[in-house]
Amino acid sequence: MSRFWSPIVERLVPYTPGEQPKNQVFIKLNTNENPYGPSPSALDAIRAATDVGLRLYPDPEATDLKSAIGADLQLGSDNIFVGNGSDDVLAHAFNAFFTGKEPVLFADVTYSFYRTYCRLYSIEYRTIPLNDAFEYDLEDYAVPCGGVVIANPNAPTGIAMSLDSLEQVLRQNPDVVVLVDEAYVDFGAESAVTLVPRYDNLLVVQTFSKSRSLAGMRVGFAAGQPHLIEALRRIKDSFNSYPISRLSLAGGLAAWNDRDWFETTRDKVVVDRKRVAEALKVQGFTVLPSATNFVFASHSKVPARDLLTGLRSRGILVRHFIQPRIDNWLRISIGSSQECGKLLDATGDILLETAAGRK
Repeated sequence: MSRFWSPIVERLVPYTPGEQPKNQVFIKLNTNENPYGPSPSALDAIRAATDVGLRLYPDPEATDLKSAIGADLQLGSDNIFVGNGSDDVLAHAFNAFFTGKEPVLFADVTYSFYRTYCRLYSIEYRTIPLNDAFEYDLEDYAVPCGGVVIANPNAPTGIAMSLDSLEQVLRQNPDVVVLVDEAYVDFGAESAVTLVPRYDNLLVVQTFSKSRSLAGMRVGFAAGQPHLIEALRRIKDSFNSYPISRLSLAGGLAAWNDRDWFETTRDKVVVDRKRVAEALKVQGFTVLPSATNFVFASHSKVPARDLLTGLRSRGILVRHFIQPRIDNWLRISIGSSQECGKLLDATGDILLETAAGRK
């Protein structure tokens, strides 16, 4: 009963995740999961860690994983923070860097969890409209604020910002944290991690959920200068000192070290993304340029809601956001080559049926 709730609970509007069906088999192109499973080495490591050691708490500092990530990124382990998925890391970052300050800025069309974090932590925020091409106008971020959050590539649009543009945002906001959310960076964008040694206000967040197929394990990390990492550690240790399980640490480390599997499966997704985008355009869709493992598409003659329903009836799930400016767009994850083929067959059938119904 709500009479027992704290006042803030009444005001919360929780994030709505993509559907995870339980009673029917669908082709799931709605949550940007990787169609190619985790590295076999990661699965072996998880199995090996499934032993009597589970009676012990995991390493609260994720020492081995931080060291491996830092070494590959040419950073020290004190530049790395590991959390329970990038959502956990983002939540700690919002709490650590944006509470009690001027409004934090982020785009009007971007990852909707940013608004949720602000409501949860009573953070003031202001959304900045993307332009008509769904791109950032950098000058809009050259204003007094309490911080800046940029998803790069952006979600759900899929569009990437150049490293030069990110540097402009950093230079425009030297006294606040600029948080760059790189959940999809491995599929075609340039990471801002290389800028970490030069900018003391930059925090970069990445995840193992997408390009390393570990969405079910919940592993993410942040890269930044040590003073930012220390702030995240303080928040973490005031909330949960052991957020990463022993299995997640073992699987995450093995997945990170298996570069061949990462590159091979990533490249397959990129090839199929191009194929899907080009085929949808032939079918009359507008498709935004994507540097992610999904495409963002709209059709001028068939409403997105009708496409959503038609695809679902054919056993295919995609994502539709009921939100101003994008309510006639669909976000379509890139599945396996076979799944992509079935998607294109289904959209073609729906368009033909719609055209026949108009005659």
